[in-house]
Amino acid sequence: MDREGGLLKWQWSLYPGAHRDRRNLALHAATAPIFLAGTCALVASPLLGVGAAVGGLGAMVATIAVQGRGHKLEALAPSPFLGPADVVKRFFAEQWITFPRYVLSGGFARAWRDAP
Repeated sequence: MDREGGLLKWQWSLYPGAHRDRRNLALHAATAPIFLAGTCALVASPLLGVGAAVGGLGAMVATIAVQGRGHKLEALAPSPFLGPADVVKRFFAEQWITFPRYVLSGGFARAWRDAP
């Protein structure tokens, strides 16, 4: 699979077409902050303890599951993953960079308005 320009450029070019359903958009809006908080808890777990690691990892896995269900509502299916490392890279890129960029650029609001 060709990802000309790198992962972020490739992901951004496909993002609007794969995020048009209001239910999926709402699930992303609700769960992306949970993934970010989970990541922070996991990173801080050496200071906060094993509970933060377990909770953070649980939040991240739950977000992946919920957003996966949301993507099944879309007319355009996500591109297949190239392996386990690709899952991790794509998910972190989406949650930390692409989705916030989509919101801040107005793409989320446009998709919400244009959804049937």
